[in-house]
Amino acid sequence: MVQPSFWVESGITVQKVRNLNLFKFTNELQARLEELLALHKAGLLNSEQEAELAGITELDRIFTMLNARLIAES
Repeated sequence: MVQPSFWVESGITVQKVRNLNLFKFTNELQARLEELLALHKAGLLNSEQEAELAGITELDRIFTMLNARLIAES
């Protein structure tokens, strides 16, 4: 798996939503995720792409959890 921290500097942004600062993927990282998911559905991922998809998916899970906690605590 590509470590989720690999994208923290270049693939993550903080966006203000209803007075909360939430973690979001940049447009570029979101597009890459969608591209990898399409390849996965078509059964065309190579091993490097599988590792990349696993890392991005894990990062998505982390930020979903963090954003949910931020929302719950507001």
